[in-house]
Amino acid sequence: QLVRRVEAAGVSVDVRITGAPFALPPGVDLCVYRVIQEALTNVMKHAPAANASVSVHFDEAAVRVRVADDGQEAIPVGTTSGPAGHGLIGMRERAGIYGGTVTAGPGPQGGFEVALTVPVPR
Repeated sequence: QLVRRVEAAGVSVDVRITGAPFALPPGVDLCVYRVIQEALTNVMKHAPAANASVSVHFDEAAVRVRVADDGQEAIPVGTTSGPAGHGLIGMRERAGIYGGTVTAGPGPQGGFEVALTVPVPR
């Protein structure tokens, strides 16, 4: 549903899931969803003509998420989005609750990229 809403707003989204998917604990599941949601919202706000990709990789120790776009991000590196400037800060705080990390900045081929890693011992 999230991807459909973003595409309805004009941003093409490619989703890829790799590894052997498994059920995440409820808090981690919500964390992953909210980080993806915020990252895609930032694409719509700051690079509305961009194409976005979401990749989710499951491995034995963690779930790793990457949300990237090929547009020009309007937010300088090291700052945050949203009216109160809490977009990236909120993502980092949410991930930190579960021992995870979020990085954000220009992508290797341009655009902007958000990466989330959350440990999920099995």
